[in-house]
Parts: sequence; structure tokens; C-alpha cells
Amino acid sequence: MSEKQQRAKAYWKENLRYLLILLIIWFLVSYGAGILFKDALNTIRLGGFKLGFWFAQQGSIYVFVILIFVYVRLMNKLDKKYGYDEK
Repeated sequence: MSEKQQRAKAYWKENLRYLLILLIIWFLVSYGAGILFKDALNTIRLGGFKLGFWFAQQGSIYVFVILIFVYVRLMNKLDKKYGYDEK
């Protein structure tokens, strides 16, 4: 395997690791906080609304948008690390 292929394989492996971590966070926030832990979170109020309800309606969307920006930042660093950045 050439050096270019090894670098591409390492890049893809690290990219998949980032994706997996971010998707797990998204799942925990959307499914976990909005459905599984709803009753425990509903004991806390945020802006007059129960926190479990807030996560189910708004929080998971906000977290998803934040995760998009985190992914962009991680991928820019990864591109630079492996020499795939635009110069």
C-alpha cells in the first residue's frame, strides 16, 4: 500500500471516529433526554418549561446545530493534519 493510500485510510478512520462520537452525543440528547430521561429531567424547569419537554421540542435541535459546527471545525483540523486542506 502506498503512502497516499495509508494516509487516506488513516484520514477516513479518524473521520469515522468523529462521526460516531458526534452521533452518539446527538442520540443521547435527542432520544435519551427527550424520551428516556424525560421524567427525571421534568423536575427541572428552563424558561418556565419542564426540561424534558424542552429537550424533546427544542434542545435536541439546538444540540444538532451545534454538533454541525463542531464537525466542521474538527474536519478542518483533520484536513489540515492530513494535507487535504485548500491552500
